Amino acid sequence: MSFESLGLAPALLRAVSEQGYTSPTTIQSEAIPQAMAGHDLLAGAQTGTGKTAAFVLPLLQRLFVNKPNTGSRKPRALILAPTRELAVQVHDSLRGYAKHLRVNSTAIYGGNAMRPQFDALRRGVDVLVATPGRLIDHMDRRTADLSGIEILVLDEADRMLDMGFMPAIKRILQEVPNQRQTLLFSATFDAPIKLLAQQFMHNPVEIQVAARNSVAATVTHRVHPVDGARKRDLLLHLLGEDSRRQTLVFSRTKHGADRLCEQIEAAGIKAVAIHGNKTQGARTRALRDFKTGRATVMVATDIAARGLDIDNLPVVINYDLPMVAEDYIHRIGRTGRAGAEGLALSLVSSAEANLLRAIQRLLKTDLELVNVSGFAPNRPLRLDGTGGAPTAARPGSRPGMRPAGHAHPRRPAGQAPRHAHAGAGAKPYTGRSNPRTGTR
Repeated sequence: MSFESLGLAPALLRAVSEQGYTSPTTIQSEAIPQAMAGHDLLAGAQTGTGKTAAFVLPLLQRLFVNKPNTGSRKPRALILAPTRELAVQVHDSLRGYAKHLRVNSTAIYGGNAMRPQFDALRRGVDVLVATPGRLIDHMDRRTADLSGIEILVLDEADRMLDMGFMPAIKRILQEVPNQRQTLLFSATFDAPIKLLAQQFMHNPVEIQVAARNSVAATVTHRVHPVDGARKRDLLLHLLGEDSRRQTLVFSRTKHGADRLCEQIEAAGIKAVAIHGNKTQGARTRALRDFKTGRATVMVATDIAARGLDIDNLPVVINYDLPMVAEDYIHRIGRTGRAGAEGLALSLVSSAEANLLRAIQRLLKTDLELVNVSGFAPNRPLRLDGTGGAPTAARPGSRPGMRPAGHAHPRRPAGQAPRHAHAGAGAKPYTGRSNPRTGTR
């Protein structure tokens, strides 16, 4: 199949060709015709499958080729993304595909000053890319008018729900017209996603291009058992085998990511760290340095597990296993993209045996255990259920969740819990920005 066979306009075909794409991916070939026909879409696709083009191209075709702008300065399309990094990357892709059309667009997200975003909205925007929290800020200030939205896209909807954005999404959905097209993209179709679709979509066409919790066949998985006290030394050993090889290292905590970054730099390897406590400017610089090769190692928390579009990333290392098994899939989804080969290494101590078992159950396969010479653990890694802590979170749960029926020890009965608005470590959502930083 070719892009021409999908019925795209010449201006879009030219832009696609200039970006080096010759044939559509599976999600593109299945989603683009349905979206161009005007159907609501419930699409399941992992990152790295070309899903951004699967919603951007039909959006541009329907709004700016078939029915050009009538002069309204209100946004006609809204794309919601869970993180700042993904919002920036979606906007960059949008601009690339729209380069031969007359389309005004902007991206608004926390971590940047409000005033430039307000000025862009006031001048007039055709397509708005936004994170839910910052969009709510503009709605509170009446600087974002969503009454002209014709197409709404929710990108990585499951991630947005994981991050606690459901109340914000519901409020945003109440502000956009009922007569609209809605395109929802998600890596998984868990119950909350299905419920969201039932409430806010009109007879959506469902597309699933990969089995749930599947991983790219081009990724090699390998587990290196190691004593917890020697993890850092093993990591430095692996990085030193090829200090020029771009490597993404995952740490469970922000403090741990900063500490690892310092230790890697002390070993003579250029490294950067990216996590939620970094300013947007620092995160942008770190990602740019990593993409351009100025830094060969990026240490990240799970904020980077989705949305980071890094071409030709050969290796992902799990320094700490994730507490939620599904996050393993999102982490290693950074490598082995678009048919390229990738390597996913996990440094696992005996205390993480339960977490590794949960990952293997999710993948329905055993991961290869390989001892590294000189780093074999004193205590064997037992995967028979006879030892190892912490206990893995059950599928669909997040760290810190209690089983149903267990009340919070300090919360009066009937009082609703306060949900963090933007993931672990965030303050409860109040509808206002941080007065000092303007961030969410």
